[in-house]
Amino acid sequence: MQDMELKAPHALPAEEVLSFYQVTLAEGLSSGQVLQQRLRFGLNKLAEEEKKPLWKLIVAQFEDLLVRILLLSAVVSFFLAYLDGTGEEGITAYVEPLVILLILVANAVVGVWQETNAEEALVALKRLQPDSALVLRDGKWQVLDAMELVPGDVVQVKVGDKVPADMRIVQLSSSSIRVEQSQLTGESQSVSKEIAPVQESVIQGKVNMLFASTTISNGSCLSVVTSIGMGTEIGKIQDAVQSAAGEEEQTPLQQKLDDFGNLLAKVIFAVCALVWAINYKHFFDPVHGSVLRGCIYYFKIAVALAVAAIPEGLPAVITTCLALGTCEMAKKNAIVRKLPSVETLGCTTVICSDKTGTLTTNEMCCTKLVLPVAGSKLVCHAVEGHTFAPVGQVSGLTVDWQQRSLQTLAKILAVCNGARLELNCGAYRRIGEPTEAALLVLVEKLGCPDAALHGRCWQSQRGHEDVMAFTQYWSSRVQRRATLEFTRERKSMSVLVTDEEVPVLYVKGAPESILERCTRIMLPSGVEALTESGRKAIQEQLQDLGAEALRPLALAVRERIQLDEGKLQDPSHFAQVETDLTFVALVGIIDPPRPECLRAIQECRVAGISVVMITGDNKVTAEAIARKLGILTSTGNLAQKSFTGKDFESLSDPEKVKVLQRITAERDIEGAVFSRTEPKHKQLILKQIGEITAMTGDGVNDAPALKQADIGIAMGLSGTEVAKEASDMVLADDNFATIVSAVEEGRSIYNNMKAFIRYLISSNIGEVASIFFTAALGIPEGLAPVQLLWVNLVTDGLPATALGFNPPDLDVMCKSPRRADDNLISGWVFFRYMVIGLYVGLATVGIFIYWYCYDEGSSDGHSLVSPLQLMSWGSCKKWHDFAPGPFLDMRFNDPCTYFTVGKVKASTLSLTVLVVIEMLNAFNAVSEDGSLLQMAPWVNPWLVAACMGSVAVHFVILYTPFLAKIFAVCPLDWHDWVLVMAFSFPVIILDEVLKFFGRQYQNHKDVIVKSD
Repeated sequence: MQDMELKAPHALPAEEVLSFYQVTLAEGLSSGQVLQQRLRFGLNKLAEEEKKPLWKLIVAQFEDLLVRILLLSAVVSFFLAYLDGTGEEGITAYVEPLVILLILVANAVVGVWQETNAEEALVALKRLQPDSALVLRDGKWQVLDAMELVPGDVVQVKVGDKVPADMRIVQLSSSSIRVEQSQLTGESQSVSKEIAPVQESVIQGKVNMLFASTTISNGSCLSVVTSIGMGTEIGKIQDAVQSAAGEEEQTPLQQKLDDFGNLLAKVIFAVCALVWAINYKHFFDPVHGSVLRGCIYYFKIAVALAVAAIPEGLPAVITTCLALGTCEMAKKNAIVRKLPSVETLGCTTVICSDKTGTLTTNEMCCTKLVLPVAGSKLVCHAVEGHTFAPVGQVSGLTVDWQQRSLQTLAKILAVCNGARLELNCGAYRRIGEPTEAALLVLVEKLGCPDAALHGRCWQSQRGHEDVMAFTQYWSSRVQRRATLEFTRERKSMSVLVTDEEVPVLYVKGAPESILERCTRIMLPSGVEALTESGRKAIQEQLQDLGAEALRPLALAVRERIQLDEGKLQDPSHFAQVETDLTFVALVGIIDPPRPECLRAIQECRVAGISVVMITGDNKVTAEAIARKLGILTSTGNLAQKSFTGKDFESLSDPEKVKVLQRITAERDIEGAVFSRTEPKHKQLILKQIGEITAMTGDGVNDAPALKQADIGIAMGLSGTEVAKEASDMVLADDNFATIVSAVEEGRSIYNNMKAFIRYLISSNIGEVASIFFTAALGIPEGLAPVQLLWVNLVTDGLPATALGFNPPDLDVMCKSPRRADDNLISGWVFFRYMVIGLYVGLATVGIFIYWYCYDEGSSDGHSLVSPLQLMSWGSCKKWHDFAPGPFLDMRFNDPCTYFTVGKVKASTLSLTVLVVIEMLNAFNAVSEDGSLLQMAPWVNPWLVAACMGSVAVHFVILYTPFLAKIFAVCPLDWHDWVLVMAFSFPVIILDEVLKFFGRQYQNHKDVIVKSD
């Protein structure tokens, strides 16, 4: 045996393949040869990738810059709390770092869980491999574990078997063999295999090869194993899945959030350093006791500022919003497997869709029935229906069962057939060849002469026992004697029956083959000789069927046949038996387009989304379906919009880019078609297209492209487990129209996410501004880190999540997709929220100063100080005659504690103003530029409820003594609440003014665009 691998077994004669492996069909491989091959090629199994250790998965969750800043702030807070263990904060100093650490741990747990489930596609691939195979070794046939196969093994496969490795057919054991390989190639029909060598390079063209994981649908054969394990086509797909998984990029939202995080980190560092630096002179204030303690005090303020600047609740709110979006999508039959894909759908610019099962029903149907009405005249009838359901009229056909021609037609359809229909969970399913199942459905649409049976079953919903009622009726009228199986030479098959004690041969097959053997034609009035004009009329009908990419089948009969029984056993004599035929009818069969997809594709065009069909099927069929669905709108531009995978691959890289750019540039006119594609072609298109792309697929061959696409969409009904596990989203109904609904939901979710991100960021700007003003003015710290953390996580969290329920814009699918690099926050919006944030900072600091310096109407009896005294409070030990009076059961033996322990009321007012302003700010965020007078808060009742809930939670910590102590707050009276509203409500007026200018600016831009 040669010490090399056979590169192109499909191009060699079967004898040369056997010779290469030094094997015969009588003996198979010897034990010594098997051992030699095993040492060279290993076991017949897919490789198992080494899993990433748990510790690496955990470390990866802390690579985000904001997470690291939070982790550092938690560690620093722990350290400072430990150093200040005797300070006035006591145990509450540990609350903040503990909460931060709990958040980070929860985030890491979720991240690790997601990653451990990421490679299930490879596990699903392994499940496709069969367990055993019938192998010839040392002259004996034996059942072995499929894993033990080696190149050169002679294997027998028969109908129903799953192919255990890539194999070259060397001998047919039946007259023909057909293989179901749609999950590997995307072909809508089973493929007839042969022995002769072929020079094709694409998988679909290698008709003498059997591929691992495909299924034998008819016949049996002997084959020689040529590739095992990772060398098989299925193994190459696993390689591609792994490669695509390594090339997965972040979603647009993740990229924006990362960019925002990096920018925020730099700003945080700069502001923290600035706050610490400008308070350098206060390090020496006597109130701190020492310079080191003064340094630590302002370092704690810098840490508080870092905590305030980071929107800790943002990841949780985004996850919640996306999860809510998945629930909405699930109601529309789109099951989301990876949360970020919800948002990515919103900016999808190209949908690359498989044809079979997504744009079409994946249920072959007879859509045209051509019947002769005169010697040279045929009438084409359209057949309604697009599934295996036996419901649908044959338009223009008056069924008269007195006509022998109609009875013969029904018998040929029913008897010359090996398929069956069954009812499964309310849906009609086929068992057997899809083409033959389509013929059965046509019989069921025609009916039968039995009035009772016809009345019960025709055009009506049926029970399990009546699924094939009319097929059984017609089959019972004859006795089957022999079946002449299909062969590629004669391109037909037939069944010999006894009909009313007369031998009759019913035949179906390729029209060109049947027609040349026909001598008569069956009309409603009887049988006539088939003239040249009659043949021409049939040829014209065939051309019409071909123009619609229908697969034509001719039906014929030979009556009163007298045969030698020996000829029925020898396939070489079948063509002689099927002569002197009478032509009966033509049928046109196709995997029909889904009716709802036409409208969905039109919606995509309006929404600025290109629809590209990528299929393994042939070019003519693909183009015909594309025209019916509106993907292609003309025939004159096909050279630029329709390519085979091989044609596209042969282009240079600049030419590929040019072709794809032209397709996307004309997305408002038509899409494009790529046919006869292999997995590598799909990946090539995805790499070159340069757009946010959603890719659909259902077969094993689609897995690499699903993994590589921005959004991989698998079919839930017909899809393989491999495709589902490699995808981001699964369509429960296998329907292209569901994708369009999901895109609409994705756009709406993105708009809502922008609303709550703007809201959270404006809130955090306010918190940063508050701390910055506090430090810049030198007044006591108004907001403690634990208070800021509470606001960011709890108080802000409910309204931010509720903003995800904002109603969608009515024109959401009339706008072009946003660009992937569009900013979450535009320059104007950032300026607007900077203004709002600065006001929040001024209001929280302002009410703090007001309480200490000007609040004469307070009933708590606290002492007032001048603004200058408040700003130099660190020097209070040097003040003469300063003796603050008692209030809230607090007495101040040390006057300076009035600005530390005694600030509890002022701090509570600052915190409450911050909470109330942020609730009002949530109402502002209902619409980016719409006034609250036009779009009132109650258009989103969830938001109103959330704001009420947040205020209620704030009441709990104010008026529950235990919680009040932890959060360093105290109860407020009526006077205090009036004061809070006075400082808070102006944010509504301020934002309304800013929205007014925003609307004017937008209107001005629209006028300029229209004038251009």
